[in-house]
Amino acid sequence: MLTSTSCQATVDYEPCFVMKITLVQQNYHIGNFQSNTGKIISAIETAKIDGADLVVFSELCVCGYPPRDFLYFSDFINSCELALQQIKEATKDIAVLVGLPRKNEASKGKPLFNSVYFIENQIIKATIDKTCLPTYDVFDEDRYFEQANEWNVVSFKGKKIAVTICEDIWNMGNHPLYNFCPMDKLMVHQPDLMINLSASPFDYTHDSDRHAILKANALKYGIPIFYCNTVGSQTEIVFDGHSLVMDAQGNLRGKLNSFKEDLQTFEWDDEGNICHPVLLEASKISDEQCDPATFHPEWNIASVHDAIVTGIKDYFTKMGFNKALIGSSGGIDSAVTLALAAKALGSENVLSVLMPSAFSSDHSVADAVRLSENLESKYHVIPINEVYDAFLNALNPLFKELPFGLAEENLQSRTRGNLLMGIANKHGYILLNTSNKSELATGYGTLYGDMAGGISVLGDCYKTQVYALAKFINRNKEIIPSSIIEKAPSAELRPNQKDADSLPEYHLLDEILYQYIEHHKSPNEIKKTNNDAGLVDKVLKLVNTNEYKRNQFCPIIRISPKSFGLGRRMPIVGKYLS
Repeated sequence: MLTSTSCQATVDYEPCFVMKITLVQQNYHIGNFQSNTGKIISAIETAKIDGADLVVFSELCVCGYPPRDFLYFSDFINSCELALQQIKEATKDIAVLVGLPRKNEASKGKPLFNSVYFIENQIIKATIDKTCLPTYDVFDEDRYFEQANEWNVVSFKGKKIAVTICEDIWNMGNHPLYNFCPMDKLMVHQPDLMINLSASPFDYTHDSDRHAILKANALKYGIPIFYCNTVGSQTEIVFDGHSLVMDAQGNLRGKLNSFKEDLQTFEWDDEGNICHPVLLEASKISDEQCDPATFHPEWNIASVHDAIVTGIKDYFTKMGFNKALIGSSGGIDSAVTLALAAKALGSENVLSVLMPSAFSSDHSVADAVRLSENLESKYHVIPINEVYDAFLNALNPLFKELPFGLAEENLQSRTRGNLLMGIANKHGYILLNTSNKSELATGYGTLYGDMAGGISVLGDCYKTQVYALAKFINRNKEIIPSSIIEKAPSAELRPNQKDADSLPEYHLLDEILYQYIEHHKSPNEIKKTNNDAGLVDKVLKLVNTNEYKRNQFCPIIRISPKSFGLGRRMPIVGKYLS
């Protein structure tokens, strides 16, 4: 735990008013009230030892975010209220801001508010409701919550605090989804300080966006801002923490760790000074350490790496599993997945299974073995030839003398999928899916074969990002064999097969996909910057005609502003855009 230094008074100046504010970013488990409440109370006790006046937690910390349809269960809401009573008892001689759903006692509107409770010395002094309820991408808060209908500051130690909740500070008065900005209403009360409780998910563009919006708030309203964000992963959504403190001039005065639980105490005086601990920098990588030609300038590969590791670790921990299974092909996707899983769970908890067929190259098997040895991870080799031939023999009356084609290729993949799921069922493993976003976008995968798995590790990473991740993993020493990174990608389902036989080169493909999926550009808009109109049409047709495959896919760890899954809802039978 780090604590702040004290405000130092000058000889000619009386000791200044000081408020000690502790920001607590924690990893909550949705619906696990015993764990969440225990963490919150433990942090309050730590803050007391640190001499804090006020402890700030994150949005909906009591129940975990996002609770989704759990909010329809009265027992879930009752459990939130019981937890609140326990937290209240722990606030003797201290004040806290804590988030949970609050019942709407009015006769109309949604049954709940997304609220913050201000508790001082075991008394609930105020409740603050969220105004801007996001209903886009992975968010669906308007489905459950009523919008705030009054806006008041919190009075504490002679100061006025404007308390806001997550999205409330992202609306600077010109957001197309909202009618007004809650901070504009709160400024009528002339607050001295702004505190925001957030559950703001990670994506590789969000760090710079977050800094910009906090600075814009500080400068617009002329008051400091304390921002407390949650950390950890909830199925596909990853929260990076990265809580921040800015003074009234928009200068960064403190930052909590990224992708880690953290608690830091800051001192704020009535002159606007904020004394802070030594800033803790998140892990970074310069462009020189990864070939800039292999990834888009916006992609923060170091943070993407940490987000995926967090996503894997929390998925297993919160689901009660600890063993992962991976089909290791000797290709780049399974190699990166295996390395990330070993980092998240420990190499001893990851088993890779190599399943060569008649079309597998010797070097692919050798590369997969070498990777497992580099990671000191267990592996087994199970050739699929006999099982595959048994399938072909059983199907021979229907396949007859028809030529070898896609059905036979996919049958190899489904053979592997069956074997992997059998091992997972027998030994209590979770199978990690290794498909990347480029493949998922274009349908370059086999349902019930290589698209099997409990969670997708790379499903929000384009192929070019996968290569960048491989280079990042190898930044200090060779973990992923260079031969895996350098060879042409292939599914190895027929003789001399290469991905490029079916798909454009990945650097061309990924740029079209990125413009269409992340930036919602139409085919005509993409063609303005891409000279190959035929290629654009081909790629986008593949995306739209393969929605049915993605609709049956497992959850995907989200690292981009627009992931497949909850955040991108497209009709399966929609007409191809033209």
